[in-house]
Amino acid sequence: MRTLLLLRHAKSDYPSGIGDHERPLAPRGVAEAGLAGDWLRANAPAVDAVLCSTATRTRQTLERTGIDAPAHFVDRIYDATPGIVLAEINAVGDDVATLLVIGHEPVMSGLTLGLAGQGSDPAAIAEVESKYPTSAISLLEVGGSWRDLQLGGARLADFHVPR
Repeated sequence: MRTLLLLRHAKSDYPSGIGDHERPLAPRGVAEAGLAGDWLRANAPAVDAVLCSTATRTRQTLERTGIDAPAHFVDRIYDATPGIVLAEINAVGDDVATLLVIGHEPVMSGLTLGLAGQGSDPAAIAEVESKYPTSAISLLEVGGSWRDLQLGGARLADFHVPR
């Protein structure tokens, strides 16, 4: 069994004069990211690898979680679709048992709902459908290889919003 963790970046700031890609975390986001890291360490297997958008706020979210795993910063995850992120996941090697993906909305909720198949927690699905706020985490269980993961191919086991 593999574990896929989909984390939306923590709350970002909107300083004037910089583009969306360069937006940093807001002070609340710094705290949220730390809480997300605490939740991941307490409720998920140890993270073996990270796929992270190249945006400043996602990189800072990863840093603030304190997760110490090899990270690949992928530009395609920044302005992506669920299919693009799934293709990146499909390229991960089978030596990775737990994968953390840090990205953006609406992709994180769309990918969560798209992957959630048989046995998924109905309450977690309802929460994701309602809102996927900053720092929210989906925990999905994957039965096979990353390269074989497709829509409906995982079980949404948990959804958490660290606050």
